[in-house]
Amino acid sequence: MLNDVAIAIRPLAHHDPALGLPAYATAGAAGADLRASFAPESRAAGLTLAPGARALVPTGLSMAVPEGFEAQIRPRSGLALRHGLTVANAPGTIDSDYRGEVKALLVNLGDAPVLIAHGDRVAQMVIAPVVRATFAAADLDRTRRGEGGFGSTGVSG
Repeated sequence: MLNDVAIAIRPLAHHDPALGLPAYATAGAAGADLRASFAPESRAAGLTLAPGARALVPTGLSMAVPEGFEAQIRPRSGLALRHGLTVANAPGTIDSDYRGEVKALLVNLGDAPVLIAHGDRVAQMVIAPVVRATFAAADLDRTRRGEGGFGSTGVSG
């Protein structure tokens, strides 16, 4: 594939080898699925998120994202639709110099508790290029919109 980027992944001690590494569900998928990998003593119980609660869900993996890229941790649309489960800091960013465990910060925006079972696909990871800017103090050019902020352009055409 033209845009392949190699990501080195290190399974951690609590990673369940049966879960494998992140994988794309279809040939056209932009995001690779991340699975919950709980420590052996927590696998049977999983994790229940009450409405409004949030938790870091472990994947049991650490990785080396190449310089000039980031890994974006995003919600899975089916979980959001069916249960109100989403990534609280969407998209979460895994920087190229981070080597700790990749975790998904999930929040339950639904009205019922959600059980996250060991091995569940809980988030997706998109690898994206990063552009670094330089910042300089300066006078800004004028635009028609000016300082108009939230809602200033209206809601209809």
